[in-house]
Amino acid sequence: MGANHSHGHGHGHGHGHLTGAGRHRGRLAGVLAITGGVMLLQFAGALVSDSVALLADAGHMLTDTAGVALALVAITLAGRPATPRWTFGLARAEILAAAVNAAVLFGLGAYVLYEAVTRLTLARPPEIAAGSMLVFGVIGLVGNLFSMLLLVRVRGESLNMRGAFLEVATDTLTSLGVIIAALVAWLTGFTRADSIVAVLIGLLIVPRALRLLYSAVNVLLEATPAHIDLEEVRAHIMGVPHVRGVHDLHAWTLTSGMAVLTAHVVVEEECFADGHAPQMLDALQECLSGHFDLRHSTFQLEPPTHVQHEQPAHA
Repeated sequence: MGANHSHGHGHGHGHGHLTGAGRHRGRLAGVLAITGGVMLLQFAGALVSDSVALLADAGHMLTDTAGVALALVAITLAGRPATPRWTFGLARAEILAAAVNAAVLFGLGAYVLYEAVTRLTLARPPEIAAGSMLVFGVIGLVGNLFSMLLLVRVRGESLNMRGAFLEVATDTLTSLGVIIAALVAWLTGFTRADSIVAVLIGLLIVPRALRLLYSAVNVLLEATPAHIDLEEVRAHIMGVPHVRGVHDLHAWTLTSGMAVLTAHVVVEEECFADGHAPQMLDALQECLSGHFDLRHSTFQLEPPTHVQHEQPAHA
């Protein structure tokens, strides 16, 4: 004998809400326009100047442009209503976009490191047009600063918003590096500064890409959200009157800002006999809603005698 409770106390029973990134679609669209335009200009500048640092910065912005475009597509998909086939809608498309973005960013970083190190090992590194490199570096810096202003206040609201802000912030640093390398090459003739800055850009790109990929993979593999301690959740549930035990306790992240929890809760036999089970569901929901950021919770209430019908493979 069981009972379920879903989206209690103010959350409603639908899944068609906006994700964290979806609430700021306009900001992402603005960032996409800026990064896309600057990226094209920097690729042109890399061809003109033969600067690997500028090429790295342009390539990084290409990844940013693709990542923001993927996020916007994912937001559109995530906003579609649930169906009998897709019972949670397509909210997880946002996480898939973040994973693809991180994987491509890692590949770009590895290529930048390879190209820069190769140039550093040459006896005579290629000549670069430092003046052109400086102009396009300044263009990149200005564009990135505008993008940062669009995202700085909303960077913590979803995985993709955080990824987009980190990309723009790193682009700002890399543009500064390009400007410094251009000035050094121009004023001193030390063209290896271009490759040195490219190595630094690569070392910024790779760890950040791995962190973003790690976060996305954790969601895709349905790991317990970092902000939820299942033992603490168990203790809170056990503290509710008439609760005798908890098992099959699971928590995972469906998409950014949407954690899900399910649990089988063993309650005293009398709760079913006297009709107290609905009040137990309310008590459980109130217990968790005030302590944990859970957008969707499902509880199955069971009498103590039901344990012999349970599979022993779950916590």
